[in-house]
Amino acid sequence: MNINVQFRQNENIIRGFVEGEIDTYTAPVLREELDNLRITKGVSVELDLSKVSYMDSTGLGIFVALYKRATREEAEFKLVGLTSRLARLFEITGLSELMDLEVDTDTKVEIGNESV
Repeated sequence: MNINVQFRQNENIIRGFVEGEIDTYTAPVLREELDNLRITKGVSVELDLSKVSYMDSTGLGIFVALYKRATREEAEFKLVGLTSRLARLFEITGLSELMDLEVDTDTKVEIGNESV
């Protein structure tokens, strides 16, 4: 599977759109794109993951690195459009306590008999 990453910058806001699967095969592409971002003090970075169909721990590591970089540069960092399934990954790992996450409430995932 491929990954598509696009960015739009408007003044101090960088909006990124990620589509596809984030795993060990596609992670280098995503990492390179994120490494090329110019993150400085006062910049707000917002990544839309609503079109991410799958993510493994490699993807989590990439977002942790970006979070640390944004924090170090005194920039804001937010992940938006997370499906319930992706949000669950961040919850299980405790990353939801650190990062600013916005879950897409229109998507529901069945886990056992529970809808999340």
